[in-house]
Amino acid sequence: MSLLTRNPTGTDLLAEIDRLRKERNAVILAHYYQTPDIQDIADFVGDSLELSRKAAATDADVIAFCGVKFMADTAKILSPHKTVILPDMDAGCSLEDSCPPEKFRAFRTAHPDHIALTYINCSTEVKALSDIIVTSSSAETILAQIPPEQKIIFGPDRHLGGYLSRKFNREMLLWPGVCIVHEAFSETELLKLKEQHPGAPIAAHPECPPTIIDHADYVGSTSGILSFAKTFPGDTLIVATEPHIIHQMQKALPEKQFIGAPGADGNCSCNICPYMALNTMEKLYVALRDLSPQVEIEEGIRVKAKRSLDRMLEMASGTVGMGDLGKVAFSGD
Repeated sequence: MSLLTRNPTGTDLLAEIDRLRKERNAVILAHYYQTPDIQDIADFVGDSLELSRKAAATDADVIAFCGVKFMADTAKILSPHKTVILPDMDAGCSLEDSCPPEKFRAFRTAHPDHIALTYINCSTEVKALSDIIVTSSSAETILAQIPPEQKIIFGPDRHLGGYLSRKFNREMLLWPGVCIVHEAFSETELLKLKEQHPGAPIAAHPECPPTIIDHADYVGSTSGILSFAKTFPGDTLIVATEPHIIHQMQKALPEKQFIGAPGADGNCSCNICPYMALNTMEKLYVALRDLSPQVEIEEGIRVKAKRSLDRMLEMASGTVGMGDLGKVAFSGD
C-alpha cells in the first residue's frame, strides 16, 4: 500500500473521523463495552436501546453504531430511513447466536399458551417472533405487570431469566443461552478479590451466573451499575461486567478505585467481549468513509420487531437506559 492510500493514524485519524461525521451528518454511538478511544469520540455512550432511541431523535442522516450487530439492527428498526453502519459486521453476540429464529419459532409453537418475554440481546427475527422485548433495566418493571397466571417463555439469557424467576418467585421456561463474557467470571477468584478489599461492594450484571449474583451488593444493567458507582459510599468497587465500563466510572469519579471482577485465570483478560473488540477506530473511519457495511432489514420483519419493542416502551419507558451519557445535542426529526 502506498503512502497516498494509507489510512490516517493518531491525531490525523481523530480529525478524519470528525470531518466525516460532519460531512455525512452522522451520529456516532458507543456502547459502554467499547474501548475508551471509541467511547471518547462518540456523540453518545450508553446502553444499547437507549443509544438507538437517542439516535432516532436526532436529525442525523447516518448512525455509526460502535457495538454489536443486534444493537445496530435495533437502531435500524427504530430509524428505518437513516443509514445505519457497523464498523465490523462480524461483531456478533453469543446470546443472539444461541437462539436461531427457526428453533425459537418451533419452541413457541410447542408452547402456545406461553407469551415470549425476550431479552433485547437477540436477532431482529427473534424480536419479530416475540411478544415483549425487555432490557436488563426494564425487565423487572415489565414482569411485575404480567398476571401471575400467564405462562412465560424467557430467552435467550438463562441467567437473566433465572435471576428474575428467583426474585419474583415466578416460574418461566428459560431458553438456555448465556453471555460468554459474564459466564467467564469465577466465584473462587471473586472471593479472593473480596478478601483483598474487605468492605468493597460488588456490582454485577444480571447476565452473570447465580454464583456471582449471590455475592453482589447491587445487581443491574450497565447504566444501573454506573449509577451505583456514582452513589455508593465507599472508595473501592468491584465490578462484575465487561471491564470497559470502568472507563466511564474513572472519568466521573477519579478519586475512587474500580476493580474488574476476575475470570477463572485470576485476571480480567477473558472478560473482555471479543465481539465488541472487533470494532476499532480505523474500522469506524472506513465505515464513515465508505458508508459500509450497512445494516439492512426486510420491512415486514422490521415492523413486527418494532411492535415488540414498542410494547416494552409502553410498559416501562421510565426504566429504559437510565444513566446514559450524551455529549452532543441534536434537534429532533
